[in-house]
Amino acid sequence: MTSARTEEIHTQIGERVMKAASRTGKRFCLISRSDSTLRGHYPLETQVLKRACDKEGRSTDGEILIPYFKEGGRFTIDNTHYVRHADELVPAAETEFAKDVTFGYSHSDLPHYIEEKTGGAYRAEDVTCISLDDLRAQRYDRITDRLLAMKDFGKVIVNCLDDCDMKVFCVSLYRAMAKGKNYMFRTAAGFVRVVSGIKPTPLLTAETLYGAAGGDATGGIVVVGSHTAKTTAQLQCLLQEKGVEAVELNCAALLESGESFDKEIVRCIRAEEEILGRGKTAVCYTDRKRIDRPGETKEEALLRSVKISDGVQQLVGRLGVSPAFVVAKGGITSADIGVKALRVRKARVMGQIAPGVPVWETGEESRFPGIPYVIFPGNVGDEQTLRDAVRILKQDTNSPK
Repeated sequence: MTSARTEEIHTQIGERVMKAASRTGKRFCLISRSDSTLRGHYPLETQVLKRACDKEGRSTDGEILIPYFKEGGRFTIDNTHYVRHADELVPAAETEFAKDVTFGYSHSDLPHYIEEKTGGAYRAEDVTCISLDDLRAQRYDRITDRLLAMKDFGKVIVNCLDDCDMKVFCVSLYRAMAKGKNYMFRTAAGFVRVVSGIKPTPLLTAETLYGAAGGDATGGIVVVGSHTAKTTAQLQCLLQEKGVEAVELNCAALLESGESFDKEIVRCIRAEEEILGRGKTAVCYTDRKRIDRPGETKEEALLRSVKISDGVQQLVGRLGVSPAFVVAKGGITSADIGVKALRVRKARVMGQIAPGVPVWETGEESRFPGIPYVIFPGNVGDEQTLRDAVRILKQDTNSPK
């Protein structure tokens, strides 16, 4: 989204939550679910949510940043956020994610990341840091006291290596909130599960996805939009799999004026439908060519990405054949396909097909009701994870693991 659209949406969210809380008399906390590699409209999103709440007389004492996401290999140690590559932990600012044209940054140290992103409005030395030492020593009172001291939307970062660290922090957080303190949260997925008390469940299998009767004989569809190096490696691995066939989307054609956009989409959809009709899995992906335009602003680059993303979601939204399953690879890709292409308004979360890779069962109102929809982040898993997930969805139990 553009900055203007982001502000509009977050204003609506804040105002509507406040009205619902007033009507029902219920307390709440707002979690701004962000990217675990620190990309996104920060601090705009949480600032707008706070402003909307302030209008109704609710004060927000502090903002707590927790980009921890164990399944994706995202850890914060000594206040520095790391991204795991194979067996190595790399400071986030040294990864490809920090080079994002629109959402790039230069600091892995979270207090300095906050100072950088807020333009110095919040200084690094003023950020409260919850250390691993305090968490591992279970110093609940010390952590609670530090949270109780927060005021004026001051910033807190939490070091975390494992769910056990997050559980200690959440106990202290519950105690501070019980004393009337309100916080805004900017976090990755790890915090959400722990603070909500959601217990882990076994990974999904073909049987738990489809039942003993098995799934549809029609083939499934995989749509790959993410351009990260990890996604590209996973795509190449998948394309070597038996029973999958490639459909490459020409991004340059989507950006041209005239009829080229629609012509390219129609070409890809016809190929997909032919593959699905033969019971095969269609793997549709944007070409791996990077498009750089000299002199382009961050906003212009974002709008260009939005146009390509619109084309990607149409690869599912305009399908005339119901697939047995849909896999969307990439955060923005999965959001657009879920909401715009599949038109899902209500879904049942079935579980995870791989660590950090959730699966929905689409609702009756959706374009293709009752099928598994896999939301596969662009920066999760190893080289074989996408292939292995597709094997399960294809019910290909004879494939070597």
